[in-house]
Amino acid sequence: MRTARMGLDAGKEAVVHWKYIELRRKGEGAAMVKRLTRHGNSLALVVDRGVLDLLEIDADTPLSLTTDGKCLIVTPVRDPQKRERFRRALEEVNRRYGRAFKRLAH
Repeated sequence: MRTARMGLDAGKEAVVHWKYIELRRKGEGAAMVKRLTRHGNSLALVVDRGVLDLLEIDADTPLSLTTDGKCLIVTPVRDPQKRERFRRALEEVNRRYGRAFKRLAH
């Protein structure tokens, strides 16, 4: 059976097998094994509600599918305007309080 590993958030990994996907925390045993199901001429992966809630994904969330040639990576597409607002807010906080943060870090 062919297997491949793909990275998720820190402390988590997914192992993609030919016919199923196993989600687990790094260094731990399998927490969830999923098999692909037939959907017309395609195969579908049914994701449990708990995983969807954890990743803040619902039926309306657009997903990006990419691969590195060995792994399938499914990533929620986030609102670019929200990301830009966050980046600007972070820059402002660093501009105002950056020196204090550096002093606190030492």
